[in-house]
Amino acid sequence: MLDWEQIFATRSSRMRASEIRELLKLLDQPDIISFAGGIPDPALFPDVAFKEAYSDIFSGAQVNAALQYSVSEGYKPLREWIARDVAKIGIDCTPDNVFITSGSQQALDYLGKLFLSPNDTALVTWPTYLGALSAFNAYEPNYDQLSLNGNRTPEAYRDTAAKTGGAVKFAYLSADFSNPTGETIDLAARERLLALADELDIAILEDAAYQHLRYDGEAIPPIMALDIARRGGIENTRTIYSGSFSKTLAPGLRVGFVVAAMPVIRKLVLMKQAADLHSSTINQIAIEYVASRGFDAQVAKIRSVYSKRRDAMLAALDKYMPKTATWTRPEGGMFVWVTLPEGMDGAELLAKSIATEKVAFVPGKAFYADGSNANTLRMSFSCADEAMIDEGIKRLGRLVSNAIRTAA
Repeated sequence: MLDWEQIFATRSSRMRASEIRELLKLLDQPDIISFAGGIPDPALFPDVAFKEAYSDIFSGAQVNAALQYSVSEGYKPLREWIARDVAKIGIDCTPDNVFITSGSQQALDYLGKLFLSPNDTALVTWPTYLGALSAFNAYEPNYDQLSLNGNRTPEAYRDTAAKTGGAVKFAYLSADFSNPTGETIDLAARERLLALADELDIAILEDAAYQHLRYDGEAIPPIMALDIARRGGIENTRTIYSGSFSKTLAPGLRVGFVVAAMPVIRKLVLMKQAADLHSSTINQIAIEYVASRGFDAQVAKIRSVYSKRRDAMLAALDKYMPKTATWTRPEGGMFVWVTLPEGMDGAELLAKSIATEKVAFVPGKAFYADGSNANTLRMSFSCADEAMIDEGIKRLGRLVSNAIRTAA
C-alpha cells in the first residue's frame, strides 16, 4: 500500500481535527444540552429577508450576473456597504480597501499564508481562537504569548523568535468579546499593542467577528480605528481588520471580509485568484440585499435575545457552580470562559458530562497554542434558551462539585 504520509507536505503534520467541529455533531442529539458550538441560533436567522433577496435576484435582471463568475475583490455594492458600516466605528476607508472572503476563516488562512514562513512567530493571546491556530498551523509557525499589559519588551519577543529560526510577523487577537473567553481588551491595552507593533514593525490582525454583539458597557474603538486616527489614514496603518456576516445574518452563506491598506488587499486578491477565483456571487448579492434593508434591525433582535441568555448563564453559574471555580462576565459575544481548580481536566470532565449529565461544552486546552491550562472550559449561551441554560448549568455544577469532592 502507498504510504501517503511519506509524500504529504511537511505542513500536513501540523493539521489537526477541530474539537469544536467534532462537538457540533452533538447538536443532532436531542437529549444533549449543548453549550459547545459558538454558532448563532437558527431561529433568529432573517429567513424571510433572504427568501425575498433570492426571489428578487432570480426574477430580475441580476440573475445572469449572480450566476456568473465575478471579480476576485468581491461584489462592489457589498464592499460599498461594508465601507459605510465600518465608518460608523471609526474605520474610514474606501470600497477598494475591502476584500470579500468565503467566511472569516478563509481570511485567517490567507493572512497566515501571506505573512508566515516556516519558523516565523505569530503572537497570539493565551488562550486564542482555535480556528486561527488551525488556519496558521499549515504555514509551520511558532507561537509566542502576546502580553497586553506591557510586561514584555520588544527585544524579548525578537529574541524568542530568533531562537526558533524566524522573525515575529504579526500579533493576532479578537479585541471585543473574544472567542473563547468573551473578554474585551481595554483602550489602554489596545494602544500598548499599537506601540509594540510599531517597535517590532509587525502587522496586527484584528478579528472582529463579534463586533456588533455588544449588550452593555461602553464601546471601545477598534484597533484599526485607533491606528487610522494616529496615522492619518488607512494607507498608513499596520492593522488588518477582518469581519463576518456569520454571527449577524447567516453563517451558511460563507461571506466574510478584510479591511486593509491597498498593498495587503492587492496580495489577497492574488491569493483569491489562485485559490477559488471569487466568493459566491449570488450569496454576496443576497447579503448586500438583506444588510442594506435591515441590518440594524436584525442586530437589535439578536442582541435582545443573546443578552438575556448571557444573563441567564451568569446567574446560573453564580447559583450552581462551586466557588472554587471562576468565570468571565462578558459584555457581549457568545461565550463565558470557566476556570476550574488546578488539576482538573476539561476533556475528562466533558466525557463524564456527556455520559452522565447530557451537557456539552468545549474543553479549554485546545485554545492554547502550547496545549496548557487543561482546567478550563468554553461555554456558549447562543443556542440554548434560559430554561435550558439553567438546567444545563445546574447539572454541570453538580458534576464539578462531585469531581472536586472526589479529588479531595
